Order: sequence, then structure tokens, then C-alpha cells
Amino acid sequence: MTALVQIHDTHKAYPLPGSLPFSPAHKVHAVNGVSLEIRAGENLGVVGESGCGKSTLARLVMALERPDRGSIRVAGRDLNSLSAADLRAARRDFQMVFQDPYGSLDPRLTVARIVAEPLDALERLERAERHARIAEALETVGLRPADMDKYPHEFSGGQRQRIAIARALITRPKLIVADEAVSALDVSVQAQVLNLMAELQERHGVTYLFISHNLAVIDQLCPKVAVMYLGRVVEHGDTAAIFSRPAHPYTEALLAALPQPAPPAPGTRRRHALLQGNPPSPTQLPSGCALAERCRYADARCRSETPLLRRMPDGREAACHKAEALISVPA
Repeated sequence: MTALVQIHDTHKAYPLPGSLPFSPAHKVHAVNGVSLEIRAGENLGVVGESGCGKSTLARLVMALERPDRGSIRVAGRDLNSLSAADLRAARRDFQMVFQDPYGSLDPRLTVARIVAEPLDALERLERAERHARIAEALETVGLRPADMDKYPHEFSGGQRQRIAIARALITRPKLIVADEAVSALDVSVQAQVLNLMAELQERHGVTYLFISHNLAVIDQLCPKVAVMYLGRVVEHGDTAAIFSRPAHPYTEALLAALPQPAPPAPGTRRRHALLQGNPPSPTQLPSGCALAERCRYADARCRSETPLLRRMPDGREAACHKAEALISVPA
């Protein structure tokens, strides 16, 4: 099966001004050599702490920014080689749901104008057809066609996020990039929105790239997960396998941060203490493994030799010199 999204050796850095006049500028390495694939219908979750490069990766996939190096293909098209007109037309196939349902909807516009924004940017429709497409999108997310004349302030947070999802769906895209799409919502409302997204996938065949720091959300919606640390993917594969027996110490630390109301299930490795200290500066990446100074497993090799992302016997990928040993640690 051909991948819907192909991210190959993608880099993105942002220059910072020098601290003194004429001093050399530094760069923040937000995405540093990421390669991933997403197959149609197989959601991918991307997790990691704040500043790891998740949202930058989302913007690159949406072609809101251009990578410094590497390529991103969606539905077989290299987004960064397209002309402005061709990229505009290609956006029919990929849309985005943003984090804040209060800030992502223009309070001055009616729901109808908000939902129709992507459609209006791509094609001109007769008034009756446009009205029917808006009504269809609203009904798809559990809202009423009568809601189209209302304004965002008349809705709750969960309803606003449904409006944002309707806006993303109106072009009938193949891919939706959801950047922390439920993090601003109450837990009960989060569950409703996630259930809605799963229903929409079954009904319309949409594929999600789900960016989140919440591992429980990823576990519910995404069969595949990529764990990012300091701009790199450090572990990638089946969500169930990675969350039950991580092959990278950083993944283990993320899982350890989750509340544990009950003892681990049989076959699940016991979670260890959190990492110590702070991550290195993204402007001056260390030699060797970037996690070495915070990792309880690190040795001299870890501090001198950068681990590459490599395939494990169970099919996952991990960037750790001790990955095989970590997988084999008894539960």
C-alpha cells in the first residue's frame, strides 16, 4: 500500500539573533532529520514534551512552512516543489484542526462563514450547493444546520471544536493534522471529541496525524506512534508494543509521568523514575545521544556516538544503543 504521507530526512531550524551586535547568530534545531510514513487509514500519533518539534512537524506537513532540507509528500505530491496555485489546489486533500477552539475561530464570523473558509478558497459554488455542503459538514459533526447563522461565542468549547472539525472536513480531505486538538477541553469533552473523530474515520476514511503530549489520547486513537525528543524521532512503531515495553529511555520516562491508579498489567514493564535535569539547548546539540546526561542507562558510548534510528526484531524503530536490552528487561 502506498503511503499517504511520506516525510523524508526533514530538517527545520530557526535563526536566533546574536546576544551582541555582530555576534554570530544561533539556530534552534526544531526538526532534525525526521523520516516517517503514514498509510491511508492508519493514524499516526506524535508525542513528546514541549519544544521537541511536534508542532513544527505539523506545520511542515501542512506546508505552512518550508523545510530547510528533505521532502514531504502528501498523496504522492512533493508539497515543496508545487507552485503556489498547485499547492492551493492540493490543500483540498489535507486540512488542520488547531489546539484552541476559542482562538482558532474568528468571533466576528458566523459558523457558516467559518466552516466554508477552506471551500471558498478552493472553488466557487452556487449558493444552494455551498449551503448544502455547510449543512452536511455540520450534521456530520453532530451540529444542526440551523447553527450556521450563529457565532462562536454561542457554543461551548466542545461544540467549537466540532465546528473546527467541520471546517476541516468540508473539502473532504484525505488527511487531517490535529495539533493538540483536545488539550484545551475538559476530560469528558475530550472523550466526546475523540469518539467523534473515530466515527468520522470509519464513515469517511479520513486519516489523522495527531500531535499530542497526552499519551492516553494517542493510545485511544492511533495504532502507530512516533516519540520525538529535541527534534528527532527516538522511537516509532506500534503504539501498544511501545507503550507496554518501550525500547528507548525517553519513552519510558514519558510513560512514567502518567498517573498509575492500578498495578501494571501482566507483561507490561514497571515504569521507572522520571529523567533528571533539563534537556540540552536546541541551539547547541551535544555530541552523542542528546539524552545521555539525563539517562540512567547511559555509558561512555552514549556520550560519544549518536544512536541512529534502527529497526528492532519486533518491527519498531528505536534510536538507542541499548534498545534490545531494554525490550528484554523483565516486566
